[in-house]
Amino acid sequence: MYDHRQLFPGFPGGGSGFPGFPGGGQGSGGGFPGFPGGGQGAPSSPPPTGGQGGQNQPPPGPPPNFQPQKTMMQGTQGGPSVFAVDPGAIRRCLFRYTYIWLRRDAFWFYPVFVGRRSIAGWRWIGFTWVYFGIDLDKIESFTCV
Repeated sequence: MYDHRQLFPGFPGGGSGFPGFPGGGQGSGGGFPGFPGGGQGAPSSPPPTGGQGGQNQPPPGPPPNFQPQKTMMQGTQGGPSVFAVDPGAIRRCLFRYTYIWLRRDAFWFYPVFVGRRSIAGWRWIGFTWVYFGIDLDKIESFTCV
């Protein structure tokens, strides 16, 4: 007969378990990225405050109640672009409501970080903001208000 604590280490009363879960070893290392005490990987929460104050806070309210008109970027004549959005161009949208068009999706975004090849910030999912990051080469067009 097996001891259930060995079979299911992440449950209460279990063994070493997964970090961040009941019975889990917070200092045991490893774990799953994005979970409390987890390993490295995609962030589950925004980075600590730095740069402009309040950077790790979602926007103060919902985005504007309209969908902007899509603007065609230079060099995109009906087909997909082989170029990424220029980080310098989208940097002017930092800490502003920004509408982003991807190939098959569009949404309101509130950017708080622009890197050389990616952008991170808050994405509106219809009723709340969630922290989100995306590569600049996935963005077809954007406009900030």
